[in-house]
Amino acid sequence: MADQKQSNVLSWLKGLGPGLIIAALVFGPSKMTITSKLGANYGFSLLWIIAVAIFFMIIFTNMSARIGYATQQSLLSSIKARWGKGAGIIIGIGVFLVCTSFQAGNSVGVGVALAELTHTSTTPWIIVFNIISISLLFFRGFYKVLEWLMIALIGLMLLSFIVTVFLISPDLSATAAGFIPSMPAGSQGLVIAFMASCFSIVGAFYQSYLVQERRRIQQEKQLEQKKRSDSVTGIIILGFMSAIVLICAASILHPRNINVNTASDMSLALEPLFGSYASGLFLIGLFGASFSSIIGNAGVGGLLLGDALGYGNNFSSKSIRFFIALVMLAGAIIAIAFGKLPLELIVFAQSVTIFIVPVVGIAMYLIANDEKLMGKDKNSSFVKVAGAIGLLVIITLAVINFKDIFLK
Repeated sequence: MADQKQSNVLSWLKGLGPGLIIAALVFGPSKMTITSKLGANYGFSLLWIIAVAIFFMIIFTNMSARIGYATQQSLLSSIKARWGKGAGIIIGIGVFLVCTSFQAGNSVGVGVALAELTHTSTTPWIIVFNIISISLLFFRGFYKVLEWLMIALIGLMLLSFIVTVFLISPDLSATAAGFIPSMPAGSQGLVIAFMASCFSIVGAFYQSYLVQERRRIQQEKQLEQKKRSDSVTGIIILGFMSAIVLICAASILHPRNINVNTASDMSLALEPLFGSYASGLFLIGLFGASFSSIIGNAGVGGLLLGDALGYGNNFSSKSIRFFIALVMLAGAIIAIAFGKLPLELIVFAQSVTIFIVPVVGIAMYLIANDEKLMGKDKNSSFVKVAGAIGLLVIITLAVINFKDIFLK
């Protein structure tokens, strides 16, 4: 009986793989910083925005997963078949450029977390963990290694955050009140940044590739409905982690009017109350978020570029692994050269994102609505409505970002 229960737990954890990879991809160091700022600046009042972002992320991640289950070809291949090869190439190259641009932030996050813990320089840690990440690409079962690594890192993040929240003992009534929608004065910029980072349409798009890779590995023809909910569980975990970080910041930093510029600042702010133990816990969480994003983010950029250029979408392909390694290498070089993500690169990445993300979202939505392609897995009426609202959110964010960057 014990062996049966253990087997069931392991099976459930394995099933979570694609969803947890997306959660780890989205929950990077920049996401931690934005979420910390929300709590530090506005207390518990913006907890509701997490629920909204997670709702739309679930809609589009589940949509992408259904595309992966229902079709034999990749999502980019479906886009090429419907709108031409050029459309697929533009999306693939655009996603590659965005991932490469922001990969530096993930490398810096790893370096900062371990440098703060060990009181050393960030550069050696950036080099070591990018070498480790690239080395993982050469494991025979790279996807299986990736799944288990994401499970371990998510577990590490959850443990560090949960222990920190336990030490804080937040005000439960204030926490509950935070889920009542409100918009504090001056919070619009952070709310937009959080929505853009948490409601990651590119991360959702990637889900179809992950479920198809799982199908390829397991050689399963029959896919149980239960497995379709695994991606949802991963995104719910993403929301849970976001809420915990915000609650930490709202409980400790907001009452003291401590401004947060990085997630590392938050860990230092916890030190006077809980000592180096709590500070260390949060830095471990930052490391988990950063290292998982190094691998997950590079996987997105490399795989989609390879698929766009006609190299397929098999994680075991040498060409795909080369493209993934290229993203890691570029991010590490930028991180070491500048010590942080250069402002010019942020602007460049945002500029590409403005035009790519709405295109990706609309393409995925239309593919999932196609009854001929999707069959019984096409979008339900509810998902059509919720997805359309989600697209309006994405387009609105794109318009706002366009004005901020080009019309100042």
